[in-house]
Amino acid sequence: MSAPENTATLTAASQQQSRPWPALWALVVGFFMILVDTTIVSVATPTIISELNAGVSEAIWVSSAYLLAYAVPLLIMGRMGDRYGPKKIYLIGLVIFTLSSLACGLVGSVNPLIIARVVQGIGAAMMTPQTMATITRLFPANERGKAMAIWGAVAGIATLVGPVLGGLLLDSLGWEWIFFINVPVGVVGFFAVVKYVPRMEVNKHRFDWIGVALSAVGLFCIVFGLQEADTFEWGQIWGPITVWSLIIFGLVVLVGFVLWQKYNRSEPLLPLELFSDRNFAVSNIAIVTVGFSVTAMPFALMIWAQAARGFSPTEAALLSAPTALMSLVLARPVGNLVDRIHPRLLATIGCGLWSAALFGLVAVMNTTSPVWLILIPMTVLGISNSFVWGPLSTAATGNLPPLRAGAGSGVYNTARQVGAVMGSAVIATLISSRIAANLGTSGQGFSPASMGSADIPEPVREGLANAMSQAVLVPAIVIGVAVIIVQFYKRPSHQKV
Repeated sequence: MSAPENTATLTAASQQQSRPWPALWALVVGFFMILVDTTIVSVATPTIISELNAGVSEAIWVSSAYLLAYAVPLLIMGRMGDRYGPKKIYLIGLVIFTLSSLACGLVGSVNPLIIARVVQGIGAAMMTPQTMATITRLFPANERGKAMAIWGAVAGIATLVGPVLGGLLLDSLGWEWIFFINVPVGVVGFFAVVKYVPRMEVNKHRFDWIGVALSAVGLFCIVFGLQEADTFEWGQIWGPITVWSLIIFGLVVLVGFVLWQKYNRSEPLLPLELFSDRNFAVSNIAIVTVGFSVTAMPFALMIWAQAARGFSPTEAALLSAPTALMSLVLARPVGNLVDRIHPRLLATIGCGLWSAALFGLVAVMNTTSPVWLILIPMTVLGISNSFVWGPLSTAATGNLPPLRAGAGSGVYNTARQVGAVMGSAVIATLISSRIAANLGTSGQGFSPASMGSADIPEPVREGLANAMSQAVLVPAIVIGVAVIIVQFYKRPSHQKV
């Protein structure tokens, strides 16, 4: 390690050597809030469709816009944290996120809501890399696994609590409150970070704006093409521009982005040398599948529960309660194992159980399954989450030097969000296509605006149930692929052989 790196490491450690845990919990407040917002809208999808007179694709764009705006700037925001200090960037992002949450609740139609969600996603992107970077810089290697396990558990629990909290707020206060609830939480989180998170050493970075532009254009073209594919029946969007040409163009631009990162002699947005560490590379590939699955499944589950089964938003959301509860109960015990057990074993258990739980869910997503039977795979889903988030995030950052923490956490969180936005886009197309396939072109008199109605005919309910269960097959397969990916983990350097 070079002399400047030694100095920065020692300075950061001396600033908060005895009090890293209060800093972690202060950051976790805001981190929990922004991740809740990745899934809280899923339970409100039928309500947004009916109350804002939106289509299925438009309603899912409320989530996709947030996820896309969240994913694209993550890499540059990790660098900004290194340049200006993670505390400063986190607080600016928290203010943007909180104010845009207020705006989301005040709008009266779907298009302004999508715009407000874009701003909200930018605020979230500013905050997220700073949490992992702070953990990496404040905690010594022998405690970093436990801290990262808590961070990972918060990520898992937040994405599962979102639907439960959303259902309770929808039935009691209205859909606007799934956004208003962020305002008091944001205020508390702001003052906690001001008090408990120390200032850290900063590095002067050049910002790769060409890389930002290439990644933004490439991701947008792919996501827009995937999500709107069924709307345009894989045909034309504007004049000669087709869905396929848009997706292919996006892929070409992303290839150009990677090449630019390789040959950029200044300071690339995506430091490809980080991927020379096998565990970092494996974690990033695996977290893409996790982000895809954890985002895609709730949309289909909530539409099935409310439209096909006639559950209220709260009743539908409570189906996720065992998942969140098991994640919470197992967070600490599994966290204590992260520093001592090979990540390959923990992640294999987690991803394997996750895939099995989703396949089990597919089997019971009909119009007659008793509630207790549905809760079995949801409970297994909670167990699996505990064995995924912490081990993956710990393995990703375990070998990173402190001064690369911002870049590394930015890449890892970007990978997770890219998976999430792809999951949101793919599930939108899958839901639309499966509804058309199971209900026919006429839809048997069904329209998306009637999703919240109790008067949906039984044949339509059965068709919707079949459509949603078929949609869940895709995230079940995707997370199953992660079982193969995590077999390439090596034992982390800080673990004894």
